[in-house]
Amino acid sequence: MEKVGFHYRSDNNHYSEKDLNLWLPRLKALGASWVVLQAPTCRAIPEKFITILKEEKIEPVLHFQLNSEKLPELDEMILLFETYHKWGVKYAILFDRPNMQEGWGSESWAHPDLTERFLDGFLPLAEAAVMVGLVPVFPPLEPGGDYWDTIFLRGSLDGLKRRASTPLLDRLILSAYAALNGKPLSWGGGGPESWPEAQPYSTSENSEDQRGFRIAEWYLTLSETILEKKLPLLLLGIRGPATENQDLNQSLLDGAKLISRQAVDGLDPLPEQVLGGAYWVLTAEENCCAGQYSWYQADGTPKPIANHFLNGEAKTVEKPSEGFRFSHYLLLPTFEWGIADWHLNVTRGFVKRHQPTIGFSLDEAVQADQVTVLGGEEHFSEDDLSYLRNQGCLVRRIDGDGTKIASLLAAI
Repeated sequence: MEKVGFHYRSDNNHYSEKDLNLWLPRLKALGASWVVLQAPTCRAIPEKFITILKEEKIEPVLHFQLNSEKLPELDEMILLFETYHKWGVKYAILFDRPNMQEGWGSESWAHPDLTERFLDGFLPLAEAAVMVGLVPVFPPLEPGGDYWDTIFLRGSLDGLKRRASTPLLDRLILSAYAALNGKPLSWGGGGPESWPEAQPYSTSENSEDQRGFRIAEWYLTLSETILEKKLPLLLLGIRGPATENQDLNQSLLDGAKLISRQAVDGLDPLPEQVLGGAYWVLTAEENCCAGQYSWYQADGTPKPIANHFLNGEAKTVEKPSEGFRFSHYLLLPTFEWGIADWHLNVTRGFVKRHQPTIGFSLDEAVQADQVTVLGGEEHFSEDDLSYLRNQGCLVRRIDGDGTKIASLLAAI
């Protein structure tokens, strides 16, 4: 669905070609427009992982889960920012849940002016991100949280208004965790104007608050009040539980429809400033806390929520095969008169470097871990390539004239 995304994993250790080969077809089958990647500060995610996502029209959003007490060197982060920008990355989320005590330590947490001290760390990084061409994302807060999230956001926005540069304020976007938390999708709809009795740390039985799927309406009201404009916003961490009387799978599917601007009976549309929503989490080890919310088992087998979503979208995805016959297959086109010599000549250097299996059969190519396809849609259609991807193949199309093809092959 348009504007719908997923958190890839809850760690930053699964960025190999094998991982991409397994999960890219599943992201595409789910119709993902973007994916949140946990980004380490000590190294870059491999370039190929980023660039292939971009080629497949899936926007990578990097989440740097920084610790306010142990900030990385600014020069090192600038180098990372420049590298990612060169690879086509646009969005960088800086920090995570800074309104929780665990990210600070008891001594720092007890000091006054917490939001100002947070901005001391956030602002230099955000300004640097803008300087190199990235879009900085204000971190998601824990709804409620140890330091009530709407109070923390208000203090931070006040500080940003005073301290941030105009370029930063022009590019900054917000983010918010939008778990259902046992509430219906309508919970908190209309924001504080509709629920004036909602108070920090105390919500009466006759009122609703921001701790649910409609959290954006509360954050956008604060943005408009303080900055005099509603900043764009990304919804993150969408997951259950739903209410006892609701089917979780259907609630999450209805949420995806709202995110993609589709009508759902009985529910108001989300604000137009919501750029998209990411579900938690594509996959995780079953023995970790994220496992209970994952959409796929670690081997790529869909869980009930993924099957429900795929059926609701009239899409299917195959379970990955136990193994591939070929590691790499170079798929070449054929013509009525035979095989073009120039295809063989232009791929000579590529074949020497990678030693792929060379062939002309789609049915044979589907047995390969990676498939490099030579030729445009007149030779192999997008449906052909989708068929390969849905079987778990990592697919790369190379097209153009002889010089361009040689250049593209040399870069692989």
